[in-house]
Order: sequence, then structure tokens, then C-alpha cells
Amino acid sequence: MVPPFPAHLKRRPEFLRVAGSGRKWVAPGLILQALEHAQSTGRDAARAPIRVGFTASRKVGGAVRRNRARRRLRAAVRQVMPARAKAGHDFVVIARAGTLRRPFGALVADLETALKRLGAYGENGPAEAKQEAGY
Repeated sequence: MVPPFPAHLKRRPEFLRVAGSGRKWVAPGLILQALEHAQSTGRDAARAPIRVGFTASRKVGGAVRRNRARRRLRAAVRQVMPARAKAGHDFVVIARAGTLRRPFGALVADLETALKRLGAYGENGPAEAKQEAGY
């Protein structure tokens, strides 16, 4: 069974709020921006949702290449975020020119490294993700 996919950021102001936080990590395959949202303070911090937005500029290539880059990033996020990302964070994952050439395992490693560097890596994540997914 596939772990549940995090909720999406859909509106431009949501993306701008995350970008405005100034917390980002640049890796060869992606850029990860993070913002802890206000809902995560207090007792319900572990239950606050993880929300993710994806973007790819024209620097990545034409529409076909940008869509492929976003698909690769969504697959990496689906594999890593439910198990490893701390609850109560908003993330924006930005494709880079190297996203298409980077091996998928290295892309996943880039995402995990970015989470660690931004302080959004949850050590207890796998058990929680398995419980939510019904394992």
C-alpha cells in the first residue's frame, strides 16, 4: 500500500509565504523551501498536516520537460515525506535543470538531506506514517 500523499499548496500566496520564510536548501536535483505553519504549535503539533507545493520554471525546459520534472519530484516526495517530514510544515519543492538527469535514488537522497538541513526531518516519522497508512 502506498503511503498517503501530503496535502498540496495550490495558491500563489501560499507559495510566497513559504518562499518569504527564507529557509531553503539547494541540492543538485532540487531546491526545498520550508515554513513551519502556526497551526503546529501546542498539543496538536504531531497532527498538523504536511503540505507540499511543486514548481518548475522555464529554466528546466519546455512544458514536457517541466511536467516530467514535477512528476519525478512528486514521486520522491511520496516516498520520503510521509515517513520523514515533521508534521506542521509547508514545503515548496522546486525543480532544477539537474532534476531530469539526476538518478532517482540521488533525488530521494537530496530530499532527505534537505529535510535534515532545514530541521524538518522527523526521526519518529516511519512508525507514524505506517500507522496512518494502515500498516
